[in-house]
Amino acid sequence: MIALAAPVVMAELGWVSMGLVDTLMVGRLGPDAIGAVGLGSMLFVAIAVFAMGLLLGLDPLVAQAYGAAQLDECHRWLVDGVWLSALIALPLVAVTLGIDWLLPTWGLPPSVLSLTRPYLEILVWSLPPLLLYVSFRRYLQALGIVTPVMVALILANGVNVVVNWILIFGRFGAPALGVRGAAYATLLSRVFMAAFLFVVIVMREAHTTPRLAETPFGFNGARLRRLIALGFPAAGQTVLEVGVFAAATALAGRVSATALAAHQIALNMAAVTFMVPFGLASAAAVRVGHAVGRRDVEGIRSAGWTAIAIGVGFMSASAIVFLVAPGPLIRAFTSDGEVIKTGVALLFVAAVFQLFDGLQGVTTGVLRGLSDTRTAMLWNLAGHWCLGLPLGYLLCFSAGRGVIGLWWGLSSGLMVCGVALLVVWIRKGDTHRYPSVRSEL
Repeated sequence: MIALAAPVVMAELGWVSMGLVDTLMVGRLGPDAIGAVGLGSMLFVAIAVFAMGLLLGLDPLVAQAYGAAQLDECHRWLVDGVWLSALIALPLVAVTLGIDWLLPTWGLPPSVLSLTRPYLEILVWSLPPLLLYVSFRRYLQALGIVTPVMVALILANGVNVVVNWILIFGRFGAPALGVRGAAYATLLSRVFMAAFLFVVIVMREAHTTPRLAETPFGFNGARLRRLIALGFPAAGQTVLEVGVFAAATALAGRVSATALAAHQIALNMAAVTFMVPFGLASAAAVRVGHAVGRRDVEGIRSAGWTAIAIGVGFMSASAIVFLVAPGPLIRAFTSDGEVIKTGVALLFVAAVFQLFDGLQGVTTGVLRGLSDTRTAMLWNLAGHWCLGLPLGYLLCFSAGRGVIGLWWGLSSGLMVCGVALLVVWIRKGDTHRYPSVRSEL
């Protein structure tokens, strides 16, 4: 599990570190710039995760085909994934631009709004290459080929840092574009990621039997519908989870620019730690999917529980770090005293929900390997939107607890999701007590 998960985790950390680096580098421009980049990134991600979630259907489909030694079927699912990416990219660009147009009605501070809109209007065009990258990545991961994915993210982060430095601050004669420079850097980085994995696939498949070039490249509506049927609940789950934090970011912006900056910094820290169970979830989906393809019931149980144990162990350690050293972590982003004070309080809340956040992240991947993407979606709806966000809103505004109350509400939703999904996995993974699961496999 670790051999497969480690490069995937590094890739996930590389993915989230792009937003982290953007936030760090625009931090010198002040709290308004931090809040604008954070809000713009969250709004983009809230849209992008739906499309990326649709492509999560590739995980069990490719992994189960590979476990059954059907490489030609793996190739066909890759083609279907590329078709799906092409079909959904531009409509979602239009949706994102529509949200950008509505931002003035959200009640944001004018200083934050004036920076958020141009940042988002540039960032949105990174969606098409991002979706191609996700299709290529899901295919490679399902085959157990994870090192190129990690390398792509590491190199892309290098591109992002260099272009950020040049365009944000106006180096080498370039104009100082501020937050717009950070958006251009992210756009170029995502183009690079897609191109890199495309080259990896072309080079690898030139020597396989059967070859990828022999695969039918035409549009297949029936296969696409099957991919969407499996991916849509996964997309719904990711939208519900990421969307609730995007909504929380918008609510934090209504409190104050300082609250928004502290919220974004603490959220970045929590996102970094979550990338470990998120990467483990991808590895677990692959290993469980391979076992399903082999019809190996004990392999399914072993892969699932191993991933859960590693994820819970790591998130327990990260909670300790948040409790012991919150001040130095927040000061890495800002020297503003009020932002630091609020950020430290938010990291305490983050420490409380770390275990449950990791638990729900890993079990979502384990269930996905069993082709169950619906359960996680339903529990995310119940936990985050029916409990967490309403409670957070009441604590924030009605009870006067501010952004800290908002985070306590969100943590309650994470706790419910984590416990509920663990119970579902116990029932589905215990194939000796539940013979119907064994017969389905």
